[in-house]
Amino acid sequence: MTTRRSPLAMAVLGLLAYQPLHPYGMQSLIKQWGKDEVINVGQRTTLYKTINRLHDAGLITVHETERDQQYPERTLYALTEQGREALQQWMVEMLTTPRNEFPEFPAALTFLPILTPEQTLGLLRERHELLQVRLAQLEAALGEADVPRVSLLETEYLRAATEAELRWVAGVLDDLRAGRLTWSEERLRAFASNHLELPED
Repeated sequence: MTTRRSPLAMAVLGLLAYQPLHPYGMQSLIKQWGKDEVINVGQRTTLYKTINRLHDAGLITVHETERDQQYPERTLYALTEQGREALQQWMVEMLTTPRNEFPEFPAALTFLPILTPEQTLGLLRERHELLQVRLAQLEAALGEADVPRVSLLETEYLRAATEAELRWVAGVLDDLRAGRLTWSEERLRAFASNHLELPED
């Protein structure tokens, strides 16, 4: 059975490679280690669905069920040999092959002509300020961390990506202010009528 990989599914397998865990323990460790910067564990329901999918595929198995009067019944999961093999394969694929992940920002840029250049300037100026804050947070996290570098590579990557986006947004802002980047609805409609062919019904 082929199981669709995802960052959260990989995280579940990766955590279980160390020891059996229950879902709350998985979520807590991801947050405690700061890995929720790159792995979305905000919704417990999504985590449970992922665990069920991995269990149905035979990649994880029930290790035991904890019973404690103070807490609800908790199921501990463990990694199967098939799950260990899948984890290795996913790591190879995710590290070697760039993937188009369809983030929101480029999607919004696609429909930028809906806004005016003036509106865009204000919005991107706000994004630029928030990116500066974000970059400062990432640099602080790297400076304060007292762990091996291999545990911080995703934070280094986020810092590099944030720096690159910050430079790009700054360049677009400069072009908007100088008038090198501008558009109007009339000009875009004229371009569309001359160059674009809508598909027939």
